[in-house]
Amino acid sequence: MMDSAAIQIEAFLEMMSAERGAAANTLASYERDLEDARSFLLQRQVRMVEAEADDLRAYLGHLARQGFKASSQSRKLSALRQFYKFLYAEGVRDTDPTGILDAPRKERSLPKTLSTDDVTRLVDLAARESAAGADLQRLRMHALVELLYATGMRVSELVSLPATVLAQGGRFLVVKGKGNKERLVPLSRSAIAALQAYGTRLAEERERQEDAKESPFLFPSTGKEGYLPRQVFARDLKALASRAGIRASTLSPHVIRHAFASHLLQNGADLRAVQELLGHSDISTTQIYTHVLEERLYRLVQDHHPLAKQAKKPD
Repeated sequence: MMDSAAIQIEAFLEMMSAERGAAANTLASYERDLEDARSFLLQRQVRMVEAEADDLRAYLGHLARQGFKASSQSRKLSALRQFYKFLYAEGVRDTDPTGILDAPRKERSLPKTLSTDDVTRLVDLAARESAAGADLQRLRMHALVELLYATGMRVSELVSLPATVLAQGGRFLVVKGKGNKERLVPLSRSAIAALQAYGTRLAEERERQEDAKESPFLFPSTGKEGYLPRQVFARDLKALASRAGIRASTLSPHVIRHAFASHLLQNGADLRAVQELLGHSDISTTQIYTHVLEERLYRLVQDHHPLAKQAKKPD
């Protein structure tokens, strides 16, 4: 003989099929999820029809401890929400215990990044190729890579830099980011040198083409925007990566931006400072890099805390 929970689950599935036209696979998934919850609650000596919010929270905690991803937990919670709404609508219950339950938080995926060795190989190759050929395109590529890694600019900010930055000649760039907000970013010595070499050759090319219209952009293009399309830069960057022995599929301008932030934090930079350099208006956006800080703090404790040092000593 079926208990009340089994009867209600069957009635719920019939309603989902008849009134909402749920597919057979959907019904099977609901049944599995509800039976799983029912089994857990029975172990706690709780009847499923009478379960309260704390009982269901305990079930979600059990799922997390079992290694279920947040997306799987959310799917099971969705089945429970539908079931208890049904019980409430049918008058079986006078409350819905899922109404105050929070959905499991999905973990933010960590950004792809590059090791310092890979970045060094990439930048060094761009430098060697620009020195060997010294044509405008190779000098441009070297300047782009150096600027991107030195500043962590968004690719859209980089390719649309104004030509006036060549006249600044300083150790900083003023970058116009989202919402036309300006921020100051420092330049490395190698980035300054690459920028100057590119700017010199760009001026020489313009002098040779007397009838050429002077572009307001640092990286001009004949396209409708007037500056180098970011897709072109991304394509050329992948080609450079292949020549440097780095898997091209792992690389994009955005990955270098992430490398810039990760490497700064690994070497002691403050999260707020990195937020300013990246042009993030909210610190929560920058907090995707907290895994770098956690690792750094762990190493700090292991290397410098007296008890950690003592634990490392041989017997």
